[in-house]
Amino acid sequence: MLASGNGAIHDAIQGEAMQRLLSGASLAVLGALALAVAGAAHAQDASAAPPEVVVTAQKRSQNLQDVPQAIQAVTGNQLRAEGVVEFTDLTKVAPSLVVRPAEQPVNSSVSIRGVGTFAFSIGVEPDVAIIVDDVPVAFEARAFADLNDIQRIEVLRGPQSTLYGKSASAGLINIVTPAPSTSAVTGRLNAMGTTDGEYQFGGAISGPITDTLAGRVSLNYDNFPGNVKNLYDNKDVNGRELGSMTAKLQWTPIPKFTAVFDVNFTGGNTTIGRPFIALAPNANLRGNAALPPSVWAPGVTASADNARVSNNFTSGNRYDAWGESLKLSYDLNFATLMSITSHDFYFLKDRLDVDEGSSPVIDNRQPDGRFTYDQWTEELRLVSRSDQPLRYTAGLFYADDQYTRRFTRGPYFSLASWYATAGSEQYAGFGQVDWDILPDTTATLGGRVQKEDIAYTFHDILNSAYFAGGANETFGTYKAALQHKFTKDLMVYASYATGHKGQTYDLSTGFNLNRELAGPIKPETSGSAEIGARMQFFERRLTVNLTYFDAYYRNFQAQGIETLPDGTVNYRLANVGRLHNKGVELDSNIYAGDFTFGFDAAYLDAKIVSFPKAQCYPLQTVAQGCSGSPAFQNLAGGTPPQSPEWKGTFTVDWHHRIGVSPFDAVFQGVYSYESSFNFSLSQDPQTVQPAYGILNLAVGVRNPSQHYEVMVFVNNVTDKHYYADMFNSTTTYNSQLATQILPPRDYFRYAGVRVNYTF
Repeated sequence: MLASGNGAIHDAIQGEAMQRLLSGASLAVLGALALAVAGAAHAQDASAAPPEVVVTAQKRSQNLQDVPQAIQAVTGNQLRAEGVVEFTDLTKVAPSLVVRPAEQPVNSSVSIRGVGTFAFSIGVEPDVAIIVDDVPVAFEARAFADLNDIQRIEVLRGPQSTLYGKSASAGLINIVTPAPSTSAVTGRLNAMGTTDGEYQFGGAISGPITDTLAGRVSLNYDNFPGNVKNLYDNKDVNGRELGSMTAKLQWTPIPKFTAVFDVNFTGGNTTIGRPFIALAPNANLRGNAALPPSVWAPGVTASADNARVSNNFTSGNRYDAWGESLKLSYDLNFATLMSITSHDFYFLKDRLDVDEGSSPVIDNRQPDGRFTYDQWTEELRLVSRSDQPLRYTAGLFYADDQYTRRFTRGPYFSLASWYATAGSEQYAGFGQVDWDILPDTTATLGGRVQKEDIAYTFHDILNSAYFAGGANETFGTYKAALQHKFTKDLMVYASYATGHKGQTYDLSTGFNLNRELAGPIKPETSGSAEIGARMQFFERRLTVNLTYFDAYYRNFQAQGIETLPDGTVNYRLANVGRLHNKGVELDSNIYAGDFTFGFDAAYLDAKIVSFPKAQCYPLQTVAQGCSGSPAFQNLAGGTPPQSPEWKGTFTVDWHHRIGVSPFDAVFQGVYSYESSFNFSLSQDPQTVQPAYGILNLAVGVRNPSQHYEVMVFVNNVTDKHYYADMFNSTTTYNSQLATQILPPRDYFRYAGVRVNYTF
């Protein structure tokens, strides 16, 4: 799209080569290293074998290799080794996961297997649920912070609605943080500094307070000035500053009873810079011949690697969030009874330079938007013992979610001024049974019944109109699986699970009487079949997990673009008729002496099956499929947003004792590849991200006995420029070419030092 000549040829060759590499990499990597793994297994005794990976994907602790569903688990140590600092970095380590930031967190999205939420309406729930220490996070932006104090992150792929509810129709991200230490005082200190001005420091301390009470406190602060230069005031933008705190108290007055109280706070601010990577010379602001790009964006030269803007109004966000939870557990001998109560609150102030320039003649702004959400949840859960042939999990769940949004934009074009509220009450009962019908064969059956009441208000201040309404529905989801263990290290399974994403209203700019009369957007439903094999060899030093999936989504909810009579664009929520995705996933790890290798890859074939009247993209012609009045296109055969066909990650970690010294030399590397994909549902050719690969390297020393590590790292070693988001802004600029991007943190190569000390 933006590349030309040799650049386009190079990208095509690289993309084809990487696709071949990913499609055959499992055999190549495993075959090349099998002898090394076997040699390491004979050279070391069994006690040196890697520990098993324990997950809580099914609301009970299990060995990852025994769970009949597709899961990728990443430990806190792995996150640090792979340079994962914030939530958006997870894209690089989880092949089936794409995390897309936006100009403000409310519009950010998470997708798994090409399915996610792409909508601005405050009432739309996510397709991918996020759970933190058994507490649901109703608003995805709440998780778009640092990942400083993490024990494990589990990415569950495919519908998880049976155990986790209506916000998990495409998958789940389960975040587990460390529990308080009950035997001794432990802690951690960490710091980081980079060549482009970022610095971060934090730490945690944990230990017993009394014989029955233990606690843990973690703190983190991060400051990054930004990687985009605003020529208007010569300041860096596209940066962030955040601070976070988490405190836990664990009380065990008697052996069978435990209470854990958690309180957390996150606060920060971001600045926004959206450089133009393509801009026509006659892209006059609002068609005004006196306002060509040289006037409204002086000094800015659009190019594929541009990182300069000229904004006379600082775009950005300020947010604060806090939450509390109380988890009570009582051992009944035959089962554990749990109560999980939580409260979470999020407040955001956002502002945006809508004209994206510095001209005082037309100075359009979104000056002071405000967003809040307030959530209360309660879950009662009964989990049977895991050493019985018949195991069960049963529970009741209640949630009350309340959202508000204040939005103003103007005064020259795309005028808007409104205030909206959205509320949801959920009541659910769920259960799952795992029955060992034969010594090595297990059948799983689970179900969930849920009732939801939703309500909204929309006050269109600009047009002096007020709307209010609501709806309710009762629905069910289920899951069935059959697994068989041929040996202790080989398990195969087949499963089928359904998902449900609730109905909602399109509470965004342009809400009017017609939208009110149309009623809510229909619920989104899904069904997914999986076949998988979980394999380990050489005393667990080689793990190979393969999964094939085939899923459908009906009435998929997504945001499209419509062009208004004044030439500006508006975003509107709609139901995509049907969506179908299928593919293959590989998760593998190799432990060979001082080396640890990881290779994870995903092939995805995602298609829109039916969407007969979708919005056209800006400047789309009749020859390109846009026709009718109002104009529409048929998206059947198109690809959903954020759906790369190929995605893969290769990691290596090496450590070796330096002679007779107490130090280990350490080397770490991560290479992640992603084939091309479109950021837009409308198939806009101006919002296609070409295929790219990112290489991160680190080298340093570690003293195991003294518990410290010093690493020098370089991220984006090859200085490959790619985009976190893309925008077609042509209708604002005389209907001429105008493409903007949101640069990721590693848009440019940078180096740094990180220091960790544990005790």
